[in-house]
Amino acid sequence: MSDRPLKLLLVDQDPIFRLGLRVTLEAMLNLQVVAEVETETAALQSLAELTHQDPGSVNLVVLELGSDRKATPLEFRSVESQLQGLEFCRLLKTSYPNLPILLLSAVQNREILAAVRAVGVNGYLPKGTPASEIIAVISEVASGGFHWVLDTNPPSPPIPSPPRIPWLRLWQNQCLSGINYVSASLATVTVKLQTPGLPILDRAVLAGQRRELLAARWLLHHLLISPPEQSPLISPTEDLAVISSASSVIVPTDVETPLTLLPEINPSALQFDLFSACINKLQFSLENVADVPLEIDILREDKKRELLYLILQKLAKQIEDLRASQITIEQLEGFKDTILFDLWQATVTDFFGKFSQVPIGGQNIEVVKVLLQNPRIIQTDIFNKIPFVVELLSYLLFQTDLQIDNQAYLADSNDAKAQALMILENLLIQVGNGVLQPLLNYLADVEAIKKNFYTRKLISTREIERFRNDLSWKYRLNNYVNEAKAIFESRYELFVLAPRGIAKTSVYAPRNAELAKLAGVPLFVTLGLEFWDAIAPRLQSLLSFLGSGIVFVLTQVIGRGLGLIARGILQGIGSVSFSEKNFNRNSERQK
Repeated sequence: MSDRPLKLLLVDQDPIFRLGLRVTLEAMLNLQVVAEVETETAALQSLAELTHQDPGSVNLVVLELGSDRKATPLEFRSVESQLQGLEFCRLLKTSYPNLPILLLSAVQNREILAAVRAVGVNGYLPKGTPASEIIAVISEVASGGFHWVLDTNPPSPPIPSPPRIPWLRLWQNQCLSGINYVSASLATVTVKLQTPGLPILDRAVLAGQRRELLAARWLLHHLLISPPEQSPLISPTEDLAVISSASSVIVPTDVETPLTLLPEINPSALQFDLFSACINKLQFSLENVADVPLEIDILREDKKRELLYLILQKLAKQIEDLRASQITIEQLEGFKDTILFDLWQATVTDFFGKFSQVPIGGQNIEVVKVLLQNPRIIQTDIFNKIPFVVELLSYLLFQTDLQIDNQAYLADSNDAKAQALMILENLLIQVGNGVLQPLLNYLADVEAIKKNFYTRKLISTREIERFRNDLSWKYRLNNYVNEAKAIFESRYELFVLAPRGIAKTSVYAPRNAELAKLAGVPLFVTLGLEFWDAIAPRLQSLLSFLGSGIVFVLTQVIGRGLGLIARGILQGIGSVSFSEKNFNRNSERQK
């Protein structure tokens, strides 16, 4: 790596700080900033894109803890923001275990820094460190070193003077050794408790272990090694500072005071976990392996991935805006259509370019203006049929439990996250279909668009028309047959991101209200299904009976009759042959 520049990714919400740091670093010949981003979600996307092209395209991530594009300075210093940054570090080390991370941060909370160090961050420097030292530490950490600037020698708690009697001294040494062991275990449990998103059962077990360790340490310190002149009746709630031999960081150990770094459910952590998991799954193949054509199938895979990334980013911004507006759960249902429309409009504008134009009929046509001219069709054909949108938003904004597939999932459980991820994936795919539908309706065969967006196998005019016809038939079948069938069967069809591509699954949902509103052809479809369910068992029994009768006639009557006839013919042939042999023998004797 000595003759090649170190490639860095900068993650910080402050654009001025990023600019200054980038200029400083790029002044060095052996350093190169390949990307700089504001948010942690954008960092994951940038890393995925860079490493997908070249696994060695990033040698080091330099980040601020809890970067959040919309946070105010006060919010940025909040425990919630720092915990989100901690989770981001954990996710980075899980997804890219060999990628070094240098924390260049204003955060000085010792518990947070201990937790960050525990998840595997390779280095830490406080903001304000001289540039020459930052450059030296970058080279050290990127080369596999470890650098952690932290006051690791805080004043130790007073240790009682050793007793004069030798056996008492030995006894006290053993007790001190026990205190060190208990303190190390306590620090480990404390760091684990600071991890956001812990299941309730795990959190309860760890909290119980922490209480037991606190009590054990208090007993060792006050009852066993206290000098005789000290009274052991010191309150166990006295605030002590114990040095952790595992992490060399002061850990507050108030027995009665609960940890302030452990909110029951962290909304930002829930959202971050969900969006990060979705970004990881977007690295899978995006080939459509379902039996239903999708509008996004017209795109090249890189463009398809770019579109879904963009929708996810716009959705994250919308959730931030909703959270800032202090919307209530009751208002979400009323704003659902507006939220989806704004998401679609913002994605169309950014994906195709606000000022992009294409030549048609001797004049330049504004692409975005054409695509946004008839949103009612998109709303009717696609957005009104996306399920669980309100449930997903409520889960992300208010940490409500999920009621999906006839089961209730606690908000911070892994099962709830899995169900929410499936809903989010379907939402991204359906909004992507909504972005591409007006393009296929109005500008499908424009050469400039085909060149920039389409997959090669769907680039000819004939293939495009065939693809559009398949989509047209899909909507006809959905409107008249498939949707009515799904309503009657109390289920929703969802598109999800699987390792083999975009697949389809179904979940149970009560849809009696929709069933009562069916009319026309969809109603006749449900009646036909009900009629078929009513007569199918009887018809099957009748066919089974008739089939058995036919088999009996063919085998027992006709088969046996044909067998007897064949046997008689064979016996007759045998008798004739025997007579001919005897006649030939008699003729030879007469001669």
